[in-house]
Amino acid sequence: MTPAPGTRGPEVRLHLDHDRWLTVCDLGLLVAGRGVAALLPDGRQAAVFRDRAGRLYGIDNRDPFSGAAVLSRGLTGTHEGRPFVASPLLKQRFDLTSGQCLDDDKVRVAVYEVRSA
Repeated sequence: MTPAPGTRGPEVRLHLDHDRWLTVCDLGLLVAGRGVAALLPDGRQAAVFRDRAGRLYGIDNRDPFSGAAVLSRGLTGTHEGRPFVASPLLKQRFDLTSGQCLDDDKVRVAVYEVRSA
């Protein structure tokens, strides 16, 4: 549902710790299958995604293989029912619910709780 002109829709929020939530963007601006990067208060970045069913995911934006903050620009998909994003650089896939790299069991990225409010 699109909000009326001049009003704001639900916001996408990322859980930082305890009771702290960071507003990332309006939900209507988060396109299904594409990510956005959010700058965290400590200088790190998170990548936030919305799938076609409307579920929200948040992971670290830093690709551990290249060191570049690019996961928000990766391609999303599913593998054996697991939602993932593939790095746009070296193509490793990261599970959006656990952060586990699907191509290297020893590597994972941080995961964040995300909600709309």
